[in-house]
Amino acid sequence: MITFRPARARGHFNHGWLDTYHSFSFAEYLDPRYMGYRTLRVINEDKVAPRAGFPTHGHRDMEIVTYILEGALAHKDSTGSAGTIRPGDVQRMSAGTGVQHSEFNAVDEVTHLLQIWILPSERGIEPSYEEKHFPESERRGRLRVIAAPDGREGAVTIRQDALIYASLLGPGDQVTHRLEAGRGAWLQLAKGVLDLQGHQMNPGDGAAIEDLAEFTMRGGNPESGQPAEFLLFDLA
Repeated sequence: MITFRPARARGHFNHGWLDTYHSFSFAEYLDPRYMGYRTLRVINEDKVAPRAGFPTHGHRDMEIVTYILEGALAHKDSTGSAGTIRPGDVQRMSAGTGVQHSEFNAVDEVTHLLQIWILPSERGIEPSYEEKHFPESERRGRLRVIAAPDGREGAVTIRQDALIYASLLGPGDQVTHRLEAGRGAWLQLAKGVLDLQGHQMNPGDGAAIEDLAEFTMRGGNPESGQPAEFLLFDLA
């Protein structure tokens, strides 16, 4: 069974410096029907104005993954970690017992990103930070694992039985994903047009996938030639 979450149904706030869409309840947006999916708690699509950003604030007991679509985001946190991530980079911060951090758009253009929160399998761990680069060549035409509990294939390490894949599918490209019994998947389309089991998805659309042994994604709009860029979450 596939349950689609259209982009237009998400929570939306434009704060001037931040234009943000919430797939699940977050901050001022509350919808009891959408409090998350399995251990996936937050997917925010953020567009941050040039040289603006999030001032220092705190988190605890959450796995926070940031995926950059356009622009660059500068990060500093209380663990002493700092860096600037760009398209192809994935950042993981385990908030654990508590961490303070700030994030700012580091360029003179809008920075477009997906921020993901996943509930950890264990509370009260020591905070930590990690970032990895995944070239477009590794994501094109395939599902490239970018986050995993065991850090497989060079993925960032998250403290939960969850896998996150990134993919770019051009016109005619397709991939099939197999789900183990009892697991579910969430697909979040960031750019382009994607066909999921015969249903067209547009940018910002999401989908929960249950009770399917496998499903196929076919990408690309032949007219525009733009690839479909998306994240796929495989969750216990």
